[in-house]
Amino acid sequence: MEMIILLIVLVVLIGFVIVGYNRMVTLRNRVDNAWSQIDVQLRRRYDLIPNLVKTVQGYAEHEKGVFEEVTKARSQAVSAGSVGEQAKAENFLSQTLRSLFAVAEAYPDLKASTNFMQLQEELSGTESKIAFARQFYNDTTLKFNTAIQVFPWLVLANLFSFNEREYFEIVDLAREPVEVDFSK
Repeated sequence: MEMIILLIVLVVLIGFVIVGYNRMVTLRNRVDNAWSQIDVQLRRRYDLIPNLVKTVQGYAEHEKGVFEEVTKARSQAVSAGSVGEQAKAENFLSQTLRSLFAVAEAYPDLKASTNFMQLQEELSGTESKIAFARQFYNDTTLKFNTAIQVFPWLVLANLFSFNEREYFEIVDLAREPVEVDFSK
């Protein structure tokens, strides 16, 4: 009788380990898949940027500093390693792209250019896809991180070295304080 009880406890324990391990692997794979979706959209964005820079350069050749900054920011974003580095690089790239579009505002012929308008529209669509993919990644990361932090899964997560994943956070400039200067 004691042997049967011990066998039942052992089977339940093994079942618990199998179910828990499989759950964490599934969640980890979902996080990896969500990150790959962000990566696809970021690569698309990186491919659009040189064309956009060339188009603007054709109209505004004397804005060399802006073009160099955009190129530098793109290069940093392409070579970023971790999620945190990627987020930092994306923040810098977004700022430089704003500068590029500010330059474009000063050239009505450029703004009316079909090529520029198409590139701007493609970039805008890609930005929307990146935002959606980022939200999906962060939601999936939240589920994974929660799963490995709660008992009893915490025990298995530590046993099998499941580590927390980093969120992909990009600074939203719309939330930053607006500077108002009435001294001029």
